[in-house]
Amino acid sequence: MYFKFTFCPIILLLWASLSFAQNVNVVIHGAASIAKTDDNFVCVTLDWWPAEKCDYNQCPWGKAGILNLDLRYGALINAIKAFNPLRIKVGGSLQDNVVYKVGEVSSCPNFMKREDGLFGFSQGCLSMERWDQLNRFFNHTGVKLTFGLNALFGRNESQTEKGLWIGDWQPQNTRDFMQYTISKGYKVDSYEFGNQLSGSGMGAKVDAKQYGKDVIVLKNLVKELYAHPETQPKVLGPGGFYEEKWFNTFLEVSGQGIVDGLTHHIYNLGPGDDPNMMNKILDPSYLNQVSQTYKGVSDVVNKFRPQLGAWVSESGGALNGGSKDVSRTFADGFWYLDQMGMASTYDQKVFCRQALIGGNYGLLNATTFVPNPDYYGALLWHRLMGSTVLAVTKESDPDLRVYAHCAKKKPGVSLIFINLSKDRSFNITLSNAKPGDAGKPNYEFVGKQNREEYHLRALTGDIKDDIVCLNDVPMVQTDSEDIPAMDLKLVDASTPISIAAQSIAYVTIRDFEAPACV
Repeated sequence: MYFKFTFCPIILLLWASLSFAQNVNVVIHGAASIAKTDDNFVCVTLDWWPAEKCDYNQCPWGKAGILNLDLRYGALINAIKAFNPLRIKVGGSLQDNVVYKVGEVSSCPNFMKREDGLFGFSQGCLSMERWDQLNRFFNHTGVKLTFGLNALFGRNESQTEKGLWIGDWQPQNTRDFMQYTISKGYKVDSYEFGNQLSGSGMGAKVDAKQYGKDVIVLKNLVKELYAHPETQPKVLGPGGFYEEKWFNTFLEVSGQGIVDGLTHHIYNLGPGDDPNMMNKILDPSYLNQVSQTYKGVSDVVNKFRPQLGAWVSESGGALNGGSKDVSRTFADGFWYLDQMGMASTYDQKVFCRQALIGGNYGLLNATTFVPNPDYYGALLWHRLMGSTVLAVTKESDPDLRVYAHCAKKKPGVSLIFINLSKDRSFNITLSNAKPGDAGKPNYEFVGKQNREEYHLRALTGDIKDDIVCLNDVPMVQTDSEDIPAMDLKLVDASTPISIAAQSIAYVTIRDFEAPACV
């Protein structure tokens, strides 16, 4: 079923050696952190989409939705367990069309195609039998769970403004659902209120003042039902695209201490059928544009100071299931890992990838459960990059992207290098910024311990490949459906860090002196 390779083909090494090498000095400012992420920064989603969800003349979801995903597959279980733990957010476009079959709700319909329904579907239902199955699965795999709640329950669509939903949110179905969850001892780390209802909305929208009043009701419900503060799930919102005025009004109305984490979505690559998708991913100026969103969200957080800061609670790169030609390939990592690096510098606490499985943008193949290339990049981030974010400066070559954190396992610093250039490799030396005196020159770092390096490349050298090589070893699933060994490479500290053209590398330096990492 799987191709077996011992090493990446030698042609890849020849191709890399023919690229032009450019020397670059990178300065790490290790005296103080510039931001902090959550320890479980890497997050993935599970979505509600049924098999009938289609975009661009294709239906890539299959049986990967929350209601029909087969939870018994060893490959799926092993992929989640490898993170130990993995943060998963259950939610998506149809969550505001889901009722919970508990309490007064007696019927439990399946999602059906319906032209006048939200996103073209009728109301769907989560039975408590399925909720039991999901929680057994979450408990077995050690998942840290965020659950997206239906924020349209009890409202009606306006007769005068299309897409606007009016009226107070009715919490009874959520109350019954939470009471059942508590009675079974199921662990929920946080509840997110609604999905893409903020601002102009996606399919539906709710006025910011109304949303602010309703999230207070939700917060009080959580406090009432979860009596012990240490086990009380956090309340997140609004889980939509950032619009400054709407977000400010929402937080002004809800007030201090209600919203624990401010959540927003990023789909900066546009529609999944864009023929220029690859050019966008490889264009540093295009990738930089989304920084304005991160800055805007950070400004709102600094103004209202929610306890958990800001989260990117959904980001799939390309809208409507992703790009069938790009999202499942090595190339997507240039967008994905760069976004995680950028988000962390703007103090975003969590970054949720849409999706773990499903559509074209799943970290796992929707039918075979085999990991796509982005899975391995995410797993390395989770294992190597700590929560303390450091500033980095370098000579102005936009094709080289660099982010630095304190190493997850002390001591030292961990860096990720992303080389967007097709024909240039980079030989990198490091400098340590002089703390406290901007007038003094930085001093070159000369390590005494071997560096720990993980180099990611496309199998054939073509970034459209869907097999990634780690340190020249192809990452292919084992016969037992385990994640393959992801072995580091020890490199002489006296040599420059070499980043091949169109490759990604994680580097950990144990003897780099960074006071922020002590």
